[in-house]
Amino acid sequence: MIPAVLVLLEEGSPVACFWAAAIYALAALTDMIDGWLARRRGLVSVLGKFLDPLADKLIVAAVLVWLVDMGRVPAWAVVLLLSREITITALRGIASSEGLIIAAGAGGKFKTALQFVGLICLILGYPYEYSLGFYDFGRVDFVHVGRILIYLSIVFSLTSAASYMQLFANAIDAKAPDPEDLDDSE
Repeated sequence: MIPAVLVLLEEGSPVACFWAAAIYALAALTDMIDGWLARRRGLVSVLGKFLDPLADKLIVAAVLVWLVDMGRVPAWAVVLLLSREITITALRGIASSEGLIIAAGAGGKFKTALQFVGLICLILGYPYEYSLGFYDFGRVDFVHVGRILIYLSIVFSLTSAASYMQLFANAIDAKAPDPEDLDDSE
């Protein structure tokens, strides 16, 4: 779905951006359902464990990079978010090779939720009249809303990255042999 989202964003009209946001949301929703069904039915595979997070990261990275060129998100924010993703992916890979599992924490999940909604707002990219039925928000500039959510996701990205690193360090320390057990002097 990445090419469809990017082609619609390139067209850039409010209607095209609406459809780009709808396709992005559909991709995220089907990804969530697919993961839930795979876990529920015990159909988790090594290939799936590789492809699912890769697809997630590719669509987020592609959209973020595209939005920089459109002026909807600053490059520094994208660099921080992508650097965090690369770092945590590498850390998890190292941990896995050592037989350690570092599960996603609440901060990482909250980061993902903020990022998802923020990206939808940034993809929409135009002011729209918005009402919840009981309250009329008037004209809402979704780029401003999206930036605020992306900035909040950066805070959670960095704090959850620190948490992952601490969990990794603790797991490595717990796995390391006690230096007293290695004493050959006896």
